[in-house]
Amino acid sequence: MNNSQPTIIPIYTTKGDAEAFLVYPYLFNRNGDWIGFITPKREVYSVLGDFVGTLTNDPRIVRKRSTSSLKPNLKPPPPPRKIYPPATIPLAPMMPELTHSIIDVLLDLPERLHTIDSGESRQDMD
Repeated sequence: MNNSQPTIIPIYTTKGDAEAFLVYPYLFNRNGDWIGFITPKREVYSVLGDFVGTLTNDPRIVRKRSTSSLKPNLKPPPPPRKIYPPATIPLAPMMPELTHSIIDVLLDLPERLHTIDSGESRQDMD
């Protein structure tokens, strides 16, 4: 049997919900739409190339509460095809609490990871 299905890795929130999926280097939402990408250094960027946070080993996407050290924008990779997230998802591992200086992006700033056709910095349609 040819197993050409890509490996889909669930990305969890601190509450234990799978809110995103990684098919390296692409990130997708629960509908299978593209919402961002990850660099080899585990830095997470939006579809527009804006720095969003870092992927932890949990796996979660976190960022410092104070973002004084913003990273430059990156050119996003070409848009991927939509994926179909798995019907069943493994339970999240036990997550350590985050310190006050770290926030869970998928829980506290989900708007940072939006699809290419939505989000606050998209072109307005008349």
